[in-house]
Amino acid sequence: MHQALDMLTISTQGPGLYEFTRDVRRFAAAANIGTGLLTIYCRHTSCSLLIQENADDDVKTDLDTFFARLVPQGMDWIVHTTEGPDDMPAHIKAALTQTSLAIPIAEGRPVFGTWQGIYLFEHRQRPHQRDVVLHILGET
Repeated sequence: MHQALDMLTISTQGPGLYEFTRDVRRFAAAANIGTGLLTIYCRHTSCSLLIQENADDDVKTDLDTFFARLVPQGMDWIVHTTEGPDDMPAHIKAALTQTSLAIPIAEGRPVFGTWQGIYLFEHRQRPHQRDVVLHILGET
């Protein structure tokens, strides 16, 4: 078994989906692993990871709108407010999505569907630097 490990830092400018599929493809190609499993892990609790369509930007707009309506800021029952009014809604959104992804590697490439992309889904209002860990375990 061989493995490769790297960390990406993704700069966000507020809520939204930030695609980093190209970075994942580059990492997989450089790892020199023919068949294996790629794990992508987000080291934060107020953003998340998604595999989502990357052909039409309206998908990102609709997802942003859906989550903003599902978990709006200003809910009067929230107790955790020490980090600002957007923090607890961000934690809830992250809990409803995921902080890690597993993607098969075949012939040295991630096995994505035709329109699939990898996104960091930022749930906070202000800019952040988000760390995402990439790890591949497999055979050459």
